[in-house]
Amino acid sequence: MPVTDSQRVHQGEWPAMALSFVYFFCVLAAYYVIRPVREQLAAAVGSTQLPWFFAATFATTLALTPIFAWLVARWPRRIVVPVVYLFFIGCLVAFIPLFARDGLISPRALGIVFFVWVSVFNLFVVSVFWSFMTDIWDEGQARRLFPLIGVAGTIGAIAGPAITRVLVDVIGVAPLLAVSAGLLGIALLCVLLLGRWSQRHDLGKQHHNQPVGGGIFDGLKQIVATPFMRNMAILMLLGDAIGTVGYALVTDYSKATFHDAVSRTRFAADLDMSTNLLMILLQVTATRFLLPRVGAGVVIAVWAVIGIAVCMAMAMSGDPNVPVFAVSQEQAAAWIARIPDVPILRNLIAQPIELLPTLSWVVLMLLVTRATAYGMMQPARESLYTLVPRSWRYKGKNAVDTAVWRAGDVASALLVNVLKSIGAAGTIFGLTGAAAIAVSGWIGWRTAAQAQDARDAASTD
Repeated sequence: MPVTDSQRVHQGEWPAMALSFVYFFCVLAAYYVIRPVREQLAAAVGSTQLPWFFAATFATTLALTPIFAWLVARWPRRIVVPVVYLFFIGCLVAFIPLFARDGLISPRALGIVFFVWVSVFNLFVVSVFWSFMTDIWDEGQARRLFPLIGVAGTIGAIAGPAITRVLVDVIGVAPLLAVSAGLLGIALLCVLLLGRWSQRHDLGKQHHNQPVGGGIFDGLKQIVATPFMRNMAILMLLGDAIGTVGYALVTDYSKATFHDAVSRTRFAADLDMSTNLLMILLQVTATRFLLPRVGAGVVIAVWAVIGIAVCMAMAMSGDPNVPVFAVSQEQAAAWIARIPDVPILRNLIAQPIELLPTLSWVVLMLLVTRATAYGMMQPARESLYTLVPRSWRYKGKNAVDTAVWRAGDVASALLVNVLKSIGAAGTIFGLTGAAAIAVSGWIGWRTAAQAQDARDAASTD
């Protein structure tokens, strides 16, 4: 596919583009290195406990959101963003002795604390990243560059589980936390260098390095008071419902299918790798082609069509735990044996092949909806924030990406338990997911059109 000017990185953007690329790679790799550890802890207890985990995560996130709003109200970007990353690096280092030495904390307490912390970690480091990106790039640049920057995150999300899978049997769990902290340290260095680049080359946005001002609850107020932020919150809740339904069903599938922590962790890593390979394929093809040319609304619509199709396929399968393909473990092993003995190539290809014998309809649903959510929906959604005031990007956006997201986790997990208690099967869950995606696609289309119309009207005044 030829690269047009609407897709190119322009002269003068390359240094910041490269730093943004490394920044997002390190953020996602840092998360995905430790994510399989969290996933096997959740699978060990089953989905019925997820509402409690999500409730604890929501409470923690709700407590931290006003603190973040207070920081951005009183301190400039060059201080706030590094402080956030230094905080999480310190937490990672503090967890190392808890995993390395038995008896410092009970395994159950460590599991709960670590699950909650990783969930909060993911929300804040990624939300801060995208807020920072929308602060240094304008709307036209966002359309061109965000799909490419998203690729960096996907590569990081592929590298993370690959690192974990290779190292966990060699160095154990505790040193993986140091690896994650190191990656986050590189991300912090990129933040500092990007801040300097922005000061030198983006003179029209120098006010963006000033404190945002306002009160600590402004983000939550913006969700209630402004239609744009309210729609973004609804999009987040619906998207979270889709993800949580798939996550809960796959958690139960993992518990029923795999009977030890190592096999559950390996399955989680294989699923992450397969999801992220599909995600990067979408980012470098469909999203990169569509977003600069036709805008966020069309990308969201295409995402909705794909999601509805896979949810309906699960609904019509009868049993969501039935394998999609008739591939045995022996066949998968034979295919893997033919892969050239190149470590990176073997890891990239082997993990999706290893997943095939256990690729049930519910696993496929989670894989596709998660890949399209981050490969298509997220770059489109994030590009919309370049059209709104800066205060909304740091306060309202952070509230949506953290507190609203985790509130959705609690509500969605409780909904899953209620549906299970009344005997709901795969058909009901598939139809529920398809309906949520349809409504989300419609709201996303309208929000994108309204935000662009408001920006166009403001530019002509």
